[in-house]
Amino acid sequence: MTLPLGIDFEFRKQIMDVHIGSDKIKYCYQCNRCTDNCPVASVANPFYHEVTNWFDPRLIVLGTLLGYKDIVMALAGSKSALIPWGCTVCDTCDAVCPQAIEVTEIIGLAKNITSGAGLAPDNIVAQAKTVFDTAKAIPSQPAIERRREQMGLPAVAAPNVNEVQTLLKNIGADKKL
Repeated sequence: MTLPLGIDFEFRKQIMDVHIGSDKIKYCYQCNRCTDNCPVASVANPFYHEVTNWFDPRLIVLGTLLGYKDIVMALAGSKSALIPWGCTVCDTCDAVCPQAIEVTEIIGLAKNITSGAGLAPDNIVAQAKTVFDTAKAIPSQPAIERRREQMGLPAVAAPNVNEVQTLLKNIGADKKL
């Protein structure tokens, strides 16, 4: 796959605005600490293991910093990359960054941009639809209810589905499902 290396200044500005009032992201010197300490990258990086799906937070920061929206979008739509969808938002990268760059915020924004372009993986869209329909990421199941009862735990209160759906509609999430 060959992509033109055009700089999308609007995309770059969106990323820079994550660090409002700060130029911190400009000081990323690609030390790779975010990737070296990332639990997902440790098991999904072709430099360490033979993998079919890979993830590298440093490349996301570099691509967004340089304004390479086409590359970030192509990776997001690729079946061989977990970029940006592999991030579990554990915040390890934020904690170890010597420049205090909020890598998880950048990845979150990349997820939003690529999702808005219709590049979210099917499993992510299905999970979002489940949350919209049931107000839970993992709907209640009879087996779980039985185990809770056996353990003497109280029943889990049913969520207010209408409230969750109203909130999601207010932010336009229902249009992306």
